[in-house]
Amino acid sequence: MEKLEASHVTRTAQVSVNGLDHLIVNLGVSTMSSYRYGAIAAAALSLATLLPAGFASAADLPVKAKAKPVADLPFFFVIDDRVTFSWMPKGTDPGAFSTRPDGSINGKTAKQVYSFTHFDAWLYGTNFFTISMFKSGHNDPASPCTNAGTTAPFGGPANCAGATEIYGLFRSTFGFNEIFNTKAFTMGPLHNVSFEVGMDANSENTFLAPAKRDVVAGLQFAFDLPYKGYLDVAPLVYWEFANHNSFDQCGLFGPGIAYPAPGANCLADGNTKYNATWAVETNYYMDLGFLPENMQFWSISGRAAWYGKKGDQNAPLVGTGVGRFSTGTAVEFNGEPIRLTFDASKAFWGPKYTHFVDLWVAYRYWQNKFGLDPNAAPGVCTVAATGQSTNTCTESTVYAGVTVKF
Repeated sequence: MEKLEASHVTRTAQVSVNGLDHLIVNLGVSTMSSYRYGAIAAAALSLATLLPAGFASAADLPVKAKAKPVADLPFFFVIDDRVTFSWMPKGTDPGAFSTRPDGSINGKTAKQVYSFTHFDAWLYGTNFFTISMFKSGHNDPASPCTNAGTTAPFGGPANCAGATEIYGLFRSTFGFNEIFNTKAFTMGPLHNVSFEVGMDANSENTFLAPAKRDVVAGLQFAFDLPYKGYLDVAPLVYWEFANHNSFDQCGLFGPGIAYPAPGANCLADGNTKYNATWAVETNYYMDLGFLPENMQFWSISGRAAWYGKKGDQNAPLVGTGVGRFSTGTAVEFNGEPIRLTFDASKAFWGPKYTHFVDLWVAYRYWQNKFGLDPNAAPGVCTVAATGQSTNTCTESTVYAGVTVKF
């Protein structure tokens, strides 16, 4: 079982290359990492300095015109760094819940998110990196609490602080048009095809103590949309090759299982492993260019990602139950269908400061969070004794933030 919060940061940078404006927009998340850099080849040509014209007269000796030195092509065409603060009032963390006096379950937890993002474009592709800190409320407690108001392993009362998670992600693309010096991968709305690789990693100070490590690789198909927009679709192979689950640790819960056989009903070090599976990551961005010129400060963006079943959440332990007692993973959907962004810096300071300060609001929906089955996964998505939902394995929330370029 994993606990991972994806960073959802929108980054936009206005880049002028050879007199043309090219909008670069990056969505973190799980996200999803595709950027426009079709102007790179044109920029390379524009950096070459033309030879000066040579003039001669009858009184002049023939002099060969000397070319000015060709300007060195910079390794990075674009470097863009941003910080973001966002507020998520109704986040969830699988298995983190409390019971109200009337017996109903509160599975919501507010989260503050602090993020740094970096984007760069170079001759053959792009790189995107983000690192975020998620600070939860008391309903998602830090260790030694196993749940709100309860410590481990024997359930003593406590009031633990909210958990803190650090999560990092990177995605890199290598464009086929640039690698092969061709336009064969541009046709109609198709802008480019790229090879994409990436990795995610996290750590959180909950009792579970997740330490996720995964890699992705595949293709990315980049399409143009109107008004400097884009749509990217990336079919990928996803492999979560390591995570940690303290609840699977051998010898944790007393003498009765103090010395079980590692690998039979517990894990010696609590580290879990999963099978490789499929994934599809998509994202889009578009300026609302149809608005009147004095209102062209708005844009929309969004993302959607699907991840296939990756095996048992307690792997390499298997066979731990069927039906509502199953701990098998499910197909995961992680989406932000729409984010509405207001370019505050452009609105107040002019086009020169486009996307230096963005204010945004978005809707997020996360089904089968981290691949957990909301109708099973006892003790996490459901109450083990009754099968009642903990309301923690699906997330549906509106959230908002501010992003600043520096």
